Amino acid sequence: MGCARLLLTASCTTALELAVCLAELGPGDEAVVPSFTHWASALAVAKTGAVPVFADIELDTLGLDPAAAADALTPKTRALLPTHYAGVACDMDGLAELARRHGLAIIEDAAHGVLAEVGGRPLGSVGDAGCFSFDPAKNVTGGEGGALAVNREDWAVRAELLAARGVNKAAFERGEVSEYTWVDLGAAALPTELAAAYLWAQLEEAEEIAERRLLVWSAYHERLAAAEETGLLRRPVVPEGRRHDGHIYYVLLPDREARDAAIARLAADGVQSAFHFQPLHESEAGRRYGRVAGSPRVSEDVARRLLRLPIWPGLGVSDVERVVSLLVRPAGRGAGSARA
Repeated sequence: MGCARLLLTASCTTALELAVCLAELGPGDEAVVPSFTHWASALAVAKTGAVPVFADIELDTLGLDPAAAADALTPKTRALLPTHYAGVACDMDGLAELARRHGLAIIEDAAHGVLAEVGGRPLGSVGDAGCFSFDPAKNVTGGEGGALAVNREDWAVRAELLAARGVNKAAFERGEVSEYTWVDLGAAALPTELAAAYLWAQLEEAEEIAERRLLVWSAYHERLAAAEETGLLRRPVVPEGRRHDGHIYYVLLPDREARDAAIARLAADGVQSAFHFQPLHESEAGRRYGRVAGSPRVSEDVARRLLRLPIWPGLGVSDVERVVSLLVRPAGRGAGSARA
């Protein structure tokens, strides 16, 4: 990663909670969070007493829109928490410039982005900190777990303390202090050794896992080009200079009715597909602990039309073709007899 310090954590949520503490968020502060993201980002902000401010996303990357983030800023804003959806990087140049002008921290939610890059740099290494997930749904997994990449030298020592219940035992073990004691806030943030061992084996195969997922991703992308040309759906967009990791293959269908019908049609033939994040500004907790900036129309639109298709390293070309056939089949035609 090339970072100042990288710590394994019990989850990506834990990593996010440590990161917002490093940014010293607290009561009276605000942080800009995309409305279309996992709730852990907003949860981490809210638990400090700060207010998550929900801003809109860009349609191409489904990442935090720098223009929407700029409109969400107030004198209370202390941080930006962009999410790299499906392992495709946000407009980090735009967000970095915004952060520079206003003195804001950037905490990257790179839960989807292990081995993904932007401009040749790993996701999670561009902002002040990056947070990763190794839960069962991710490309590489420890069964559960996460990691915090700390990219600022002035945050590195405190990150170590926060992850170890606020105790300076690591400094003691390095011989830097004669005894260890409680010196800061903190959490029991580290994973178990069993989870770490499981993750190690996965990381040894991470490049191959990503390569095989990208082959499946590309197979979908090629076979759905004609459907996009006819206006049946919209395929994912990967801007130039951004390398993704094949974590998710999704399509945007014309409306919610078409999306829900596609889920039902695929399920009838034994194929699991799914929607994804619902806008946080519409959630019960989002209304209670946060506020919305502007009109996040893209977040609302995408949440109602997005469909995730099956993707994992063992999926073959024939499997992809079957899914594509079911997806683009005109409504009203009967299901086939094949089952996954």
